[in-house]
Amino acid sequence: MNLFPLLLLFFGGVILTAGDIVAKQWVISNKNYLFFAVLFLYLIGLIFLIFSFKYKNIAIASLMFVIFNITTLTIFSWFYFNERLTTVEMVGIVLGLVAVSLLEYGGKS
Repeated sequence: MNLFPLLLLFFGGVILTAGDIVAKQWVISNKNYLFFAVLFLYLIGLIFLIFSFKYKNIAIASLMFVIFNITTLTIFSWFYFNERLTTVEMVGIVLGLVAVSLLEYGGKS
């Protein structure tokens, strides 16, 4: 099993999460330099996604990228912003991680 594309997607999703967090700070503070930081982080995150296309189907890679982004953003907001998760949200995260596992191992025949 080649973990490299999975790592590309994971780190890209984490970088995109950082961009989302900086975007929230930009909205609150309205400081222009944060806007450019958001653009930079989004660009870097998407570069990771694009490189993963060499190894993964574009639809599968994009879905995995979004799942990693949503999962890391939810976990970060839980710890940093003290936003609590409902049972349905926790089940959704688990199902997203199961989906990544199925997508990763489903193509191995």
